[in-house]
Amino acid sequence: AKLIERFRQEPDGWRDDLLVAEMITLAKKTGDVTRVPIHLPAMTFSQSNYWTSHFGGVYIFRDVRFPAAISTLDWKSLGEVPVAQVMDLDHRNQIADWLERNQLAEPIVQARGMDAAAVLRQKMDFILIDAADRLGIEVGDARRTELRKVAYRLGTALPEEFLGLAALLRWVEAGGPWPKISSEHPAYFYTLRGKAGKDRDLVNMLLSELAPMDVRQMFITHKEYFYAQYAGWSERKKTYVADFLAREYQVDREGARTALFGAEPGMDELQRPDMAAGPKPVAGPWGSSGGRR
Repeated sequence: AKLIERFRQEPDGWRDDLLVAEMITLAKKTGDVTRVPIHLPAMTFSQSNYWTSHFGGVYIFRDVRFPAAISTLDWKSLGEVPVAQVMDLDHRNQIADWLERNQLAEPIVQARGMDAAAVLRQKMDFILIDAADRLGIEVGDARRTELRKVAYRLGTALPEEFLGLAALLRWVEAGGPWPKISSEHPAYFYTLRGKAGKDRDLVNMLLSELAPMDVRQMFITHKEYFYAQYAGWSERKKTYVADFLAREYQVDREGARTALFGAEPGMDELQRPDMAAGPKPVAGPWGSSGGRR
């Protein structure tokens, strides 16, 4: 039990070869199921909040204060759903209100330990890449100096998402006026991330569909959606995104995830399944199997 606890508690326990070898050696002595039979208790696993690809893609949140279903397709296509509130991705105001009432998301500029300015700049780069690609503007090596030229060329055609994040960046870095970015603003969901808790990853997955130009978040949190979008991109954008992910994400995936979404929840913070009672000890010549009396 002590070795198992060490394996669970130590941050790099799963990579500790000596610890794993010690556990295996001990298991050879104590794990002979022919001499020491084991009885596994019946276990039930329940997932109340989840995403499914059925019905075109649906997010189900039952284990929250205000349950809801959020459909990728028109909400009417779901028919009768045993959930109080049913929405689709076009219901931006309702989704924003629902996230706030359930305290599932937080503004990235208020997230503890987050370099909000760096994250905002990167999101703005992704938006520029998307806009330039749609308009057929060459972005060179897509470094930030090249992207500044793209922004200058776009001028009044700059996307509202970019302008909203730029105003927020000015507030972060230079103390500019607080930008009014309501849930109706195209930049709104780019300014949020999932709040720490058991539903953090699911909320970030939902946000990736509401902020689809942030290709990094999409790749990390929603692989199915990423590859569906990737198939429709130009070869130019595919190359840029692949190069960026190889250069900026794959070299330090854990660090990138922590910088964007916060630390991973510890094992003890995750909900454990309820186990049914195991079999009662069998009495032997000296009483119960707990030991000689």
